[in-house]
Amino acid sequence: MRSLLSCLAILTSFVLALPSQRDSPHQVKERVFPPRDWEIQSIAPSTHKIELKIGLPQPNFHILEKHLYEVSDPSHTRYGQHLSKEEVEALVAPHPESLELVTDWLVSHGIGKEDMTRSPAQDWITVTVPVGVAEKMLDTTYYVWKHTASGESIVRTTSYSLPIHLHEHVDVIQPTTTFARLKSFKSTIHRFDKETGQIVEQSNTPIISASGISVDPSCNTTVTVTCLKQLYNATDITPSATINNSFGITGYLDQFANFQDLQSFYAIQVPEAVNSSFTVLSVAGGQNNQTLSEAGDEADLDIEFGFGITFPINGTFFTTAGSPPFIPDLDTPTDTNEPYTTWLDFILAQDEIPLVITTSYGDDEQTVPESFAKRACAGFAQLGARGVSLTFSSGDGGVGDGDPDPATQSCITNDGTNRTEFLPLFPASCPYVTAVGGTIHVPEVAVDFSGGGFSNYFARPAYQDAAVAAFFDNFPNGTFAGLFNPNGRAFPDVAAQADNFQVIIGGETGLIGGTSAASPTFAGFVALLNDARLKAGLPSLGFLNPLFYSTAISGFNDITSGNAPGCGTEGFNATVGWDPVTGLGTPDVGKLVALVTSV
Repeated sequence: MRSLLSCLAILTSFVLALPSQRDSPHQVKERVFPPRDWEIQSIAPSTHKIELKIGLPQPNFHILEKHLYEVSDPSHTRYGQHLSKEEVEALVAPHPESLELVTDWLVSHGIGKEDMTRSPAQDWITVTVPVGVAEKMLDTTYYVWKHTASGESIVRTTSYSLPIHLHEHVDVIQPTTTFARLKSFKSTIHRFDKETGQIVEQSNTPIISASGISVDPSCNTTVTVTCLKQLYNATDITPSATINNSFGITGYLDQFANFQDLQSFYAIQVPEAVNSSFTVLSVAGGQNNQTLSEAGDEADLDIEFGFGITFPINGTFFTTAGSPPFIPDLDTPTDTNEPYTTWLDFILAQDEIPLVITTSYGDDEQTVPESFAKRACAGFAQLGARGVSLTFSSGDGGVGDGDPDPATQSCITNDGTNRTEFLPLFPASCPYVTAVGGTIHVPEVAVDFSGGGFSNYFARPAYQDAAVAAFFDNFPNGTFAGLFNPNGRAFPDVAAQADNFQVIIGGETGLIGGTSAASPTFAGFVALLNDARLKAGLPSLGFLNPLFYSTAISGFNDITSGNAPGCGTEGFNATVGWDPVTGLGTPDVGKLVALVTSV
């Protein structure tokens, strides 16, 4: 007995002599190369506050993804059986050990539990700390970086470390290595021409669309709500205001949606909607200034065509705080995170979410660390599982920068090799959203700025295999070799008109273009498809892509002409079937209504 007790005493002494797991040394968690077009201005002040978001692993995400694909696949018996908020949260919840260890680590740095904000699923923990504390936590140094072209400043580092025992319990921490200009999201508006907003008649002869519908000839120079309904075979659809259908638009960058402009737009284009309005939801203190001169071109475009197409469906505009440029000084003491993650935090916590939500913002995929992109994309998957359809503009740079000249192109990798490579856009490259490219004119051709290509982060999802394989069957071997990842998630998925939209902004009429016009347009027609399903007693469509690439593929007008240059090349061509310029094509809403109400 004494011998046993002696052995236990020795063993206990040995264990106590080992370093505590909570005292394990730091090891690099993530490192990026100093990004192109960003320069260090100074060391970040130690008192400057940053809002750290800590993403804990979601060990059951693969189960959520399985549910997502089953409820989104029209050939599956569970099609349309979307998950509840509580079911989704249970599937993305972290392991209790991860929660405990990360909480203990934060407490060890003087952060009280009451100062930790947890997401409903507890898979994100948010804390606001001075830079000096963050540097100790992450064994790093933060700098103030300045973007050479825009003058925008952010506080970031190019690497951070964690205690070794925490590596498997933390997926990502930001803001650290993210240099996306997502704080100043690049609106994908291509142009706004004032003084050219009047409809110009070309002839009295109607144009016949791909749907076989007569389209007013003026639609070749000036796109209106009526033009879009004619072009996409939706003139006979009258949606209901009383069946709990809903449509949402995201807004960032102090892009204010102006009520007066909307009423003026309605008076000209949708007179039956005059005096109707929409709900504004503030995210993290976002504003919606109604001074006419502060009206946002992006916001006004989105609400005028999005709500114009969907009237009288309930509309919501989300205004998320954050405006460029960010300059860290005494007047702006807190560096916030990328706005779309702020919006994701907000929307995932809501019990009621619009059934269709359109977003017209994004940035080059390579400017977002892969770990962060995948966590944000996982957030979009959660919305899809809950029955929400998400559309994103595919971008306005063709395969990258929109420049066909090899001497002046700017598609350079930021991995230290400085290679020329096509630049896919994020979040359009996320496989759980529907990316919308652009067309122009009637008959439709690809607009020359339509963003598209193949992700370097996300593998091609199975729902795309047949369509993308068919594209490559006819793609000349060796073309653009080394410039893109042929095995990546391919985008866009679909397309819509993207130029010459007649808008009213700040009281002035003009024409505007960009895939910023295409996404709210396509999303608006998805809301009309939901109207048909809800009237038939069916659930909302939810995640769209598995449906579009299978049962509903015949409901699209194939676009076979045009190309979108960039990165010193002429870019990909629109061709028969799916292509990385216009996706599956533009919607024939009449056909799609029949298709989506029969599954």
